[in-house]
Amino acid sequence: MSGERTAPEQATTLQTKLGEAKAAGRAALIGYLPAGFPDVDASIKVIQAMVAGGCDIVEVGLPYSDPTMDGPTIQRAADRALAAGTTPKDVLRVVSATAETGAAALVMSYWNPIDRYGVHRFAADLAEAGGAGVITPDLLPEEAGEWFEATDEAGLDRVFLVAPSSTDRRLRLTTDACRGFVYAASLMGVTGTREQVADTAERLVRRTREATGEDGLPVCVGLGISTGAQAAEVAGYADGVIVGAGFCQRILDAPDLDAGLTAVRGFAEELALGVRSR
Repeated sequence: MSGERTAPEQATTLQTKLGEAKAAGRAALIGYLPAGFPDVDASIKVIQAMVAGGCDIVEVGLPYSDPTMDGPTIQRAADRALAAGTTPKDVLRVVSATAETGAAALVMSYWNPIDRYGVHRFAADLAEAGGAGVITPDLLPEEAGEWFEATDEAGLDRVFLVAPSSTDRRLRLTTDACRGFVYAASLMGVTGTREQVADTAERLVRRTREATGEDGLPVCVGLGISTGAQAAEVAGYADGVIVGAGFCQRILDAPDLDAGLTAVRGFAEELALGVRSR
């Protein structure tokens, strides 16, 4: 497998944002929203509210009909996006609008939609739209040869996931394949807000850092973070705090879009205060 990290000719916006947060002595705040939820234009407004509230990086979800990791909240949001007719081209439009906010724009996608779109074509189109990289939760590094080639050609970061069940060998293999950061899934299960962050998260971050070696690739934690206090807790040991279901839930609960945007911005501000408190 030829998946070891090779740095692009210049730093991506993702690498820059993570570096800026580290220089400021804090973790980066990473928000997630499916493109097209509740519709394409509205999802751009929601992301703008997330960034205005303090998100450094935004994961733009590519809605998919057969998710394996997504809990009920994100599934409902993705279903709304699919019902609104969201296409991969729409996702790229949302990425472009996200990049225009000044935040780093990533795509979070299961592998099948990328494969169907065309691996090299997707990477090239994403880079042209201003995207910095892609998170592929169901792609194994051993099976990602074409993806390594495509992301190297396009100068994109590629993010793979590690979990509490990952062996030391799997951690080394995965971190070697990552560029930008390593996504540490804090628990075994699906996405969604939880009353407390899994106690496995800190140990997983420590083990992942040991696997990254001397170059110290950032480790960001997701799955289950839903309050500013939880964000502060995770920011005490991780390089980035990833929040998704909490943003989606505020739009689902809102009586109208304006109310939803206010709730999303307020939630982002709460989380931003959390990551800055450590």
